[in-house]
Amino acid sequence: MSKKYALATIAAATLALVGAAGVASSAGAATSPPVPLTTSQSPTPTVTVCPPALPLAGMVAGTTTTTVTIRYSLTFRPPCGYDLPITVHLFATREDAEQWHNPVASADTGLESYGNVVVEGLTPDTEYWFRFSDAKGRRDPYILGGPARTQEVPVCAATATIGSGWGSGFVATVTVRNTGTEVLDGWRVSWTWPGDQRVQSLWNGTVTEAGSEVTVRDAGWNGRLAPGGSTTFGLLASTTSVPEGFALACGR
Repeated sequence: MSKKYALATIAAATLALVGAAGVASSAGAATSPPVPLTTSQSPTPTVTVCPPALPLAGMVAGTTTTTVTIRYSLTFRPPCGYDLPITVHLFATREDAEQWHNPVASADTGLESYGNVVVEGLTPDTEYWFRFSDAKGRRDPYILGGPARTQEVPVCAATATIGSGWGSGFVATVTVRNTGTEVLDGWRVSWTWPGDQRVQSLWNGTVTEAGSEVTVRDAGWNGRLAPGGSTTFGLLASTTSVPEGFALACGR
């Protein structure tokens, strides 16, 4: 064998070994599982933390013979509070209010976060309890307010007429009239002085004063008034300024 032929044989054998190794390597790579480049993760849930405070507050702001006014204040909106408008529900008893049973009247607020809402069509001289729900019908579990008592139907009316006056006092006459349909057996007139006025003397009645608050009751003999009937009492007051008048409330 010549030297040239021997070198050619060695080179061919080397190439054959390299090719076989490459085929084996490719076959091995094809059977190995792919290595993932990234790992998928679940999204982190959002947790709402609500402040430790009531989302809604309410109180009785006033009454008439047929209405109750509720003052409300919405502290939070969803997810920690309620959707406006808020509905005020009135109940005839506390037990009904606790169970949300047989509401007798209701009214809706506006779209403001606070204010007053008037519930109408009520019975005079009657107690009511109130609760709240929102625009989606969710019932507030916290607030149960009351009782709120509507006022009595006036059974009498009183008007004052100021007569003679001078720098340090004046005289006034008060007329009391039965405005009801039944005999009035005893009456009471009250008012608040607008300034420094004070009663010095009074006739045809009995007076009680507590600061600027004045209450006059009948004298006994003039306390019984038929429907449409009237009586009067008079007073002498001291003052540094004679008022043009003063508002009176009349009742039993």
